[in-house]
Amino acid sequence: HVQLVESGGGLVQPGGSLRLSCAVSGYTYSGYCMGWFRQAPEKERERVARMNGDGSTNYADSVKGRFTISQDYAKNTLYLQMNSLKPEDTGMYYCAADGWCGGSWVFNYWGQGTQVTVS
Repeated sequence: HVQLVESGGGLVQPGGSLRLSCAVSGYTYSGYCMGWFRQAPEKERERVARMNGDGSTNYADSVKGRFTISQDYAKNTLYLQMNSLKPEDTGMYYCAADGWCGGSWVFNYWGQGTQVTVS
């Protein structure tokens, strides 16, 4: 039974920063594929960042150079550091987990989301 709980969202000015956290329980995420997604109202969910089991990362072009995904394995926590935020970054952010990372971003476990508003 895997649970993911996001936190850290809020209202921030353009150019500001936020760090999102995703607490993972049920089992340790070491070796798992972990990802962040976001969704604006009436828009499709989009990929943001992914960390593979080997520690390598993937980022959406829109966030490269501004966002950083990381993990604290001791705390079973996934992070998304967001810098130089833009209004178009606004949305509900979700963390996700799966047993492996492939060519497609497929995840079996999802958190409830945390709202990020840049205005």
